[in-house]
Amino acid sequence: MKNFAIVGAAGYIAPRHMRAIKDLGHNLAVAYDINDSVGIIDSIFPDSAFFTEFERFQEYAYQLKRDASDRLHYVAVCTPNYLHHAHVAAALRMGCDVICEKPLVPTPDLVDELMRVEQETGKRVFNVLQLRHHDAIVGLREQVAQSPTRGKSEVEVTYITSRGKWYMESWKGDPRKSYGVATNIGVHFYDMLHFVFGKLQSSVVHYSDEVKAAGFLEYEGARVRWFLSIDANDLPEGIKGKRATYRNISVDGEQLEFSDGFTDLHTTSYREILAGRGFGLADARPCIEAVNAIRTSRVTPPGPGEAHPYVARLLK
Repeated sequence: MKNFAIVGAAGYIAPRHMRAIKDLGHNLAVAYDINDSVGIIDSIFPDSAFFTEFERFQEYAYQLKRDASDRLHYVAVCTPNYLHHAHVAAALRMGCDVICEKPLVPTPDLVDELMRVEQETGKRVFNVLQLRHHDAIVGLREQVAQSPTRGKSEVEVTYITSRGKWYMESWKGDPRKSYGVATNIGVHFYDMLHFVFGKLQSSVVHYSDEVKAAGFLEYEGARVRWFLSIDANDLPEGIKGKRATYRNISVDGEQLEFSDGFTDLHTTSYREILAGRGFGLADARPCIEAVNAIRTSRVTPPGPGEAHPYVARLLK
């Protein structure tokens, strides 16, 4: 049994980490968040210690090191995006391996910095890249791998996950903290595209505002037109009022709708990490490079065959 800590225990994604730890038979020894709305802990790990000040959390973790049976093995980082680097580095220096939510960090330079801290501490960082475990994505990757001579696929990615008015009032609506909608909700899709189609060769952004973004990516094995949005008005007519999320990939005209199948992917990710098959910093780098390129690109008009179908409506 391994002892875990969670940093960012009051956030939206933290319960998935708690349940993964519980499902796999491990222990949440301590949790931290500046907010105290963490009653979910009672139904999963009622004996977990909890702190609202990082200094007290860190001191408690150091005290646990005095007994080999109590010491922390892993820290799960579920805090706002802009705090990931600081909290990952702190957890490494506490002598723990780290499991971090997406996006790991905003830039490739910070990936390099975390690699240096790994070397200094002898500990590892693992990123939750759960789409690599989704059955539909694994099947698509196998299909592409079995057809190496078919040339580049024509791909459309549409991801709409509607959010209420609270979103823009939270840290997620502040691009200094979330790094913008393409990074915050899209980073695992860019990881999925790299996972399936290989190295990213070029990137163009066609549209970008606070709630949606669109562009064109070219990979070794695909030309990708993409659209991401948190605006419920962008949901297909047949889905509006029935479901808040729409995830769709079209590969050479064949639809791969995968809005379902996400429930247990954090548990799968944890199982793979604990078995020594987790995705580390080198695995995370390509999607960090992709979102960094998108975030720093100037918006340009679409070239021939580059525009996602939704873009035409936006540019009218």
